[in-house]
Amino acid sequence: MTEQLLTIASRTPPQWARSFAEVGSEREVSTLLADVTRAYGLSSYLLINVPTNTSTEISPYVLMTTWPDDMLKGYDQAELILGSPVIQHLRDSTNPFTYDTISTNSIRHDGKAQIAISLFGQYGLPRGAYFPAHNPLGQRGALAFGGNRTVLTHMEMAELNAIANLAFNKVLEFRVGGRSNVSLSRREVECLSWASAGKTSVEISEILGLSEYTVNHYLNRATRKLDAVNRVQAVAKAIRAGLLN
Repeated sequence: MTEQLLTIASRTPPQWARSFAEVGSEREVSTLLADVTRAYGLSSYLLINVPTNTSTEISPYVLMTTWPDDMLKGYDQAELILGSPVIQHLRDSTNPFTYDTISTNSIRHDGKAQIAISLFGQYGLPRGAYFPAHNPLGQRGALAFGGNRTVLTHMEMAELNAIANLAFNKVLEFRVGGRSNVSLSRREVECLSWASAGKTSVEISEILGLSEYTVNHYLNRATRKLDAVNRVQAVAKAIRAGLLN
């Protein structure tokens, strides 16, 4: 593994594929991604499940990252996910795209453009790119790289786009470990999704037009399927496994 990391900068896409295929733990995936980040002259990476429309924080969707803890906390405390053009782009499209914090956040409609620009600038991530990813089960994620360097070339975008799917699928392999055979119904997903947004059973019943009893039935059934002790843990497990996408 060490030799692979030392030579990653000169590797071709097929060699990267072999590198990810050979990793045996999440820690090795994280190490490999950190080295890829440095090889491309970038500062940080973020691997996530795509947040749902009801999400109020990004932290529960983070699979692994080199974003500083304080940056994640600052992002969630300011509730930047709610009006994020980047997150909306990930929900609407599966194409990779670049971002510049100033121009990208200029289209925010929540008055938090300057907060977002300052936060990313403070941690040295004024520009970068996002690469949507997915696995055969339809779970959607994304790998982002950020830093101070100039815009990535078309070839670099293509290479990092391939790496995104490799990394996302590998991490889910380690994470799901038995979760891949869990199948949630549409109603179970809807109820868990609203629960993740902090809604009570009564509020969910009003939103979905169901009885409170029926909502609790769906939540309890999803909790059992996910082998969770309560709905809070069920939500956390579903998010980590990408089942709320």
